Amino acid sequence: MTTILHNPRCSKSRAAVELLESRGVDFEVVKYLDNPPSEKELTRIVKLLGVSPETIVRKGEKLYKELGLADKKLSNREWIAMLVNNPKLIERPIVIHDEKAAVGRPLENIEAILDS
Repeated sequence: MTTILHNPRCSKSRAAVELLESRGVDFEVVKYLDNPPSEKELTRIVKLLGVSPETIVRKGEKLYKELGLADKKLSNREWIAMLVNNPKLIERPIVIHDEKAAVGRPLENIEAILDS
């Protein structure tokens, strides 16, 4: 099964949905702002991405600045908790396909996991 963490207001996220549809991929849409991933789910996604949780933080987001996160040194576990509690900070879109994951910026990242 393929899953996309999707924000319908984001053009890149909508483009990722279109890509999956054009490829005939059967996928589940998770509107992560309405239904944030659990700590366990997000930890798994970060592991599949092969990155640290901080890597998928939207640092240009107003909330990032409001929370003063640029000045904080958080552990991976603390970043996971921060993202679960503030899903607006999660980079988007994220596609999970066949135990691989990719952030769809650029869309070629998604194509790579679909083609592998």
